[in-house]
Amino acid sequence: MELTVVMPCLNEAETVEVCVRKALACMEEHGIEGEVLIADNGSTDGSQQLARDAGARVVHVDEKGYGNALMGGIRAARGKYVIMGDADDSYDFTALLPFVEQLRDGADLVMGNRFRGGISPGAMPPLHRYLGNPVLSFIGRLFFPSAIKDFHCGLRGFRRDSILRLQLQTGGMEFASEMVVRSTLAGLDVREVPTTLSPDGRSRPPHLRSWRDGWRHLRFLLLYSPKWLFFYPGVLMMIVGLVAGTALVFGPVEIGELAFDVDTLVGSAALVVIGFQAALFAVFTKVYAAEEGFLPESPRIRRLIDIVSLEKGLVVGGLLAVAGLVGLVMSLVHWQVRDFGELDPRESLRIVVPAATALIMSFQTIFAALFISILGIRRTRETPIDNAAAAAEEAAAAISLEDSKS
Repeated sequence: MELTVVMPCLNEAETVEVCVRKALACMEEHGIEGEVLIADNGSTDGSQQLARDAGARVVHVDEKGYGNALMGGIRAARGKYVIMGDADDSYDFTALLPFVEQLRDGADLVMGNRFRGGISPGAMPPLHRYLGNPVLSFIGRLFFPSAIKDFHCGLRGFRRDSILRLQLQTGGMEFASEMVVRSTLAGLDVREVPTTLSPDGRSRPPHLRSWRDGWRHLRFLLLYSPKWLFFYPGVLMMIVGLVAGTALVFGPVEIGELAFDVDTLVGSAALVVIGFQAALFAVFTKVYAAEEGFLPESPRIRRLIDIVSLEKGLVVGGLLAVAGLVGLVMSLVHWQVRDFGELDPRESLRIVVPAATALIMSFQTIFAALFISILGIRRTRETPIDNAAAAAEEAAAAISLEDSKS
């Protein structure tokens, strides 16, 4: 079978029948061997029987959520290709041929683009049309090497085996972003075709919740991009802190009527420490995600781990600790010169703050080297081929044992 059209469904009695009939008519018109599969997520309005009467196959998905329903449908699909779309009659299921043609041409994922194809009046709330979708799609293109202009179009087609290999994890509306991001990171052939969006045919409110689901999409994009979540902000904070701190170590800095002194020096030191910690978290996340298969392994991170060995990390941390201890000794000498009496904070803090910062970063470096070494320990993963080979060996040994007994 060439194509399965998967529609997630939760109480879509008003529209599911017409969606099924449109998809089947499109396949019949263009000679596409296929089926329509309804991934029902617990409907209580008779949607299941209406879909069956219209000619669809219905599978029940127990786990609630848009992503869970779709993954249940994708796993149950019999077609080589899958086209997914909402069962609310907002997408044009009579225009599936462009998706199929791109898939036949070798594409792994074909996204619909509603902004290129046309959005009918009232089909998309202004908040989604002019803020939510453009902003989140821009962030997706910024964080990941993707050219997709409409990250959240619900009508999209893909090779079933390609998407199953990605082992998508999210169960909610952010599933739409995960499919694009993971496909892009895996180097799949991702393309885009124009599609239209019409007002849905339901009389009830949609399942989508603008702010909640928008945040879930944004959160997913951030969590899958450690360099934007941790590394870039961390490096920026470190640069600002180092530049400001270096200037203030030698004395107050005046800019116009503003005077910056040791209180700003303390804040600069805090920026350096926080930024350094954030940059380390970026490395931790990349190593962990690559080891667990959430993100592809980064050659840069692998080279960094090879270069920054545990021993080198301990050496660097030790040097920072020595610098910090030297600074503390200098502060004690400064105190001794003043007969261990009261000190002027504007003088003493210029010695103590850099020394304390170096000590803090020394322990951060040592702990980071230890933790990265732990994350870099590779465990042996048994593949299905390994399991099959082991089972065959066990069966052969059992047969040999039986033969020897007989």
